[in-house]
Amino acid sequence: MILPLLASIAVTSFGPGVQQYALTNSHGVTVKVMTYGATITEVDTPDRNGQIGDIVLGFDNVQGYKDNPKFFGATVGRVANRIAKGHFELDGHDYTLATNDGPNTLHGGLHGWNTYIWKAHRKGSSSVEMSRVSPDGEEGFPGTVHASVRFTLDDSNRLRIDYRATTDRDTPINLTNHSYWNLSGYGSVLQDRLMVDASRYTPVDSTLIPTGVLAPVAGTDMDFRKPRVISHGGYDHNFVLDHPGDLSAVAAQVTDPHSGRVLTVYTDQPGLQVYTGNFLDGTITGRGHPFTQYGAICLETQHFPDSINEPSFPSTVLHPHEVYRTTTIYAFSTE
Repeated sequence: MILPLLASIAVTSFGPGVQQYALTNSHGVTVKVMTYGATITEVDTPDRNGQIGDIVLGFDNVQGYKDNPKFFGATVGRVANRIAKGHFELDGHDYTLATNDGPNTLHGGLHGWNTYIWKAHRKGSSSVEMSRVSPDGEEGFPGTVHASVRFTLDDSNRLRIDYRATTDRDTPINLTNHSYWNLSGYGSVLQDRLMVDASRYTPVDSTLIPTGVLAPVAGTDMDFRKPRVISHGGYDHNFVLDHPGDLSAVAAQVTDPHSGRVLTVYTDQPGLQVYTGNFLDGTITGRGHPFTQYGAICLETQHFPDSINEPSFPSTVLHPHEVYRTTTIYAFSTE
């Protein structure tokens, strides 16, 4: 999939020691990314009438992200999603992690990659790449990891995110972006139509850890193989994509009937976590709007939750002789 070049990159301060890069194409689409957490802070796209609006939840400065650590727009790692009971075994060694989601580890632990300032590097006029080194033992994980995330906005209104990582010891790696999408800008997303290219999903226990079963979506509320209105919240589930590794296949699509905006997701990952903002409760406000329950949808491309403890799931273990590479594309359009 060849991506044409974008028009410009502008850099501004977003807080002490934090820079924000604004990628803008010739159609007026803008994606802003800051170095704190390699975080998407803003995505401005036109609606069906050409009116430009922001379609991700966020804040006007870095302090908002520090004060409200729900991973808004962040690059999460070293391991996205949940690890059961903060524990795993690898190469005959037991590893214990901090638990920050009930009994489990979520999105890298207490101080995941979303809490660090990344180094930024312009890549010509088309991209910005952010990188960091995660030292051996950080949050309890083995191995020193060199990681980078490259954001590219093309003239076809597609945001491409390329992840790369290497390690000097066997370690689990599972990176994703945690943007909260709302194609109207604010309000409930339950009227949106959702399609997910998945015939199966991973059922979970009471703490949202997969049971190990790959269950069919047919006949359940998990069946989004054909676009349908979300209608109710409560989703925080991993879908097993039908075309893993195929970056040309549509993994998911969200359509907002009010604005006419359409968000289409492509990925080479095997899974997609659909989260409907269940834990937002209106106590957090960003850019003048309270973030209310079901006020956004997260589409987190990933390996399956707790894969490190489930041998039947696709492995998240990265070995020293390998390079972790994965790509996700978010395409913006209207109907």
